[in-house]
Amino acid sequence: MARVEVLRIAIAIFFIAAATIAGAFAFQASGYIPCELCLKERIPYYAGMGLALIAILLAIRGPRALLPACFGILFLVFAAGTALGVYHSGIEWGFWPGPADCTGSMSKASSMQEFLHQLNTIKVVRCDAAAIRILGLSLAGWNAVISVVLAGLAAFGIARSRNL
Repeated sequence: MARVEVLRIAIAIFFIAAATIAGAFAFQASGYIPCELCLKERIPYYAGMGLALIAILLAIRGPRALLPACFGILFLVFAAGTALGVYHSGIEWGFWPGPADCTGSMSKASSMQEFLHQLNTIKVVRCDAAAIRILGLSLAGWNAVISVVLAGLAAFGIARSRNL
């Protein structure tokens, strides 16, 4: 029974991560262009989906002794995702400064021609301005919440996979 439970945990992690990335792409397709930090916040989901697939395979056929380690890595990946989401949310709320490449002001142009060139070439999506808030949280805030849930599932997976 514990094997089935561990398999369900790994499947849940995979599908929640995949749904989160699908949601991010849906917002992007509807016109909400991601900033640099938003794109970096997707990396734990990509890695997590791959690791969750490995956990699924290990739960089905592989050496089950590797499952706690796999869930441990999943926990660390989504803990990092949580940290990124909290960091980005803090930037949006003005709690701390963000990276200069997406929150700093543009350099002053020395001439009208340079100013016009900057207008045509520089397309910065600001990291310190939430594009949308849903139930009071920005997408970065929701990323932190979802990452905490996934890290919790991975921790539960560690505990349950040790009993196999």
